[in-house]
Amino acid sequence: MNLRVFLLIICFTGFCFGQNDNKLSNYTFDANAFYGSIILHNPDINHLITKHPEGLIFAYNRKTYGSEDWEQWYNYPDLGASFIFQRSNNPTLGDNLGLYAHFNFYFLNRNVQLRIGQGISYATNPYDRVKNFRNNAYGSRLLSSTFLMLNYHKENIFEGLGFKAGISVVHYSNANVKAPNTSTNTLAFNAGLTYTLKQDEPNYIKREKTKITEPFKYNFVFRSGINESDVIGSGQFPFYIVSAYADKRVGRKSAFQLGTDVFFSNFLKDLIRFQSTSFPENNVAADTDYKRVGVFVGHELFINKLSIETQLGYYVYYPFDFEGKVYNRFSLKRYFGDKFFGAVSLKSHGAAAEAVEFGVGIRL
Repeated sequence: MNLRVFLLIICFTGFCFGQNDNKLSNYTFDANAFYGSIILHNPDINHLITKHPEGLIFAYNRKTYGSEDWEQWYNYPDLGASFIFQRSNNPTLGDNLGLYAHFNFYFLNRNVQLRIGQGISYATNPYDRVKNFRNNAYGSRLLSSTFLMLNYHKENIFEGLGFKAGISVVHYSNANVKAPNTSTNTLAFNAGLTYTLKQDEPNYIKREKTKITEPFKYNFVFRSGINESDVIGSGQFPFYIVSAYADKRVGRKSAFQLGTDVFFSNFLKDLIRFQSTSFPENNVAADTDYKRVGVFVGHELFINKLSIETQLGYYVYYPFDFEGKVYNRFSLKRYFGDKFFGAVSLKSHGAAAEAVEFGVGIRL
């Protein structure tokens, strides 16, 4: 497992979410207990789902009040950090300890809160071919982790104390940086308390909404990283991706995209050689081209200097069959000035992750 990969993920995510020096601020803390089940998304992990997982979620939140325009666009969200401890109650799977950066978004007169968090988690008992060969969910100690919380949320009921309750989903995966990587998803019920530091809060700033228009923009991105095929012990290999796409902004928040990717995935070279010699019934020639070319449509959601990008692609050049012709990508982008950006992306085929991609690009 490449430790630097996931340290970069959490540093990049924390930098993105901590981007605003807001003069109007207040802070809350919350603690939640949860109890739930690991979802059987793949029959290969059936042996790891024996009991109900449980744990604790601790969070720090910084409120926004509209000091910048984007805060009003998103109904004055919170920015914060979370810590999650999950006990799986399965000795083979082990426990998880995770650190996240998150956003809280509010709905229905701020009584419903949606928290979206991204970070890293430490698995206490990952796969080991001698000591723990049954744990095919986690191939490494450090995992990429995403979580969602949807809660009824009521602050400052009595002297700063409030209450929240709802449901949570926590995903753990190393995105095929190292095999095995079947991953897990925990669906849980949670309940807990909140505490608001300043009980007399500032008023929300409301400005007249301004229209944002832009001409077509042209993006060029280079992405790279390391990954491994699903063959355990086959080794980690670098990959390189060159992307070009056009986008058109259609409002303050959104832009739509159309573009192409060219993939140079070296792990496929090794997988092609392996299948050509070990599985002749698959009729894979040893000299099959490992490169792929895809076209995609996408959407970019702008949140100040941060944006969230989703793309759906289809391979138009696909000489070797790996996980199907349709692929998808989820990215966190951070703009530096008006043109340059960095990105951390998860590329997958449906629910099957292929790689964590680190990219740099320009939008002209």
